[in-house]
Amino acid sequence: MIAQHRSRRKPSSGRYKKARDKRLYELGSEPTHTRLGARMLKRSRARGGNVKLRVIRSDVANVLDTKTGKHKLAKIKTVADNPASKHLVRRNIITRGAIIETELGKARVTNRPGQEGSVNAVLLK
Repeated sequence: MIAQHRSRRKPSSGRYKKARDKRLYELGSEPTHTRLGARMLKRSRARGGNVKLRVIRSDVANVLDTKTGKHKLAKIKTVADNPASKHLVRRNIITRGAIIETELGKARVTNRPGQEGSVNAVLLK
């Protein structure tokens, strides 16, 4: 089980004693590596009964052209760059901040597709 709780190690590298077991509200989840491909979504239950739409695969992005101020649906060709990791580029994984090559030109992903259900991007000059 993945949990988002306090580290077991102290700043002095000693260990904290275990005071209690994991709680449901500390529950985390596996990262959703949004890949390039035919659009595929997954619904997952979030805290409070809310629903998260996770993008498993996507081949289109909502691209904003800052000059005209309009959005266009553009086909994604490839992942050109990712400041987070060069290995994500090699595997064509789309994350926030990734530079994608679209039919309109290069664009930077502005949202988190693994948590929001779509790929939004801003066209670069």
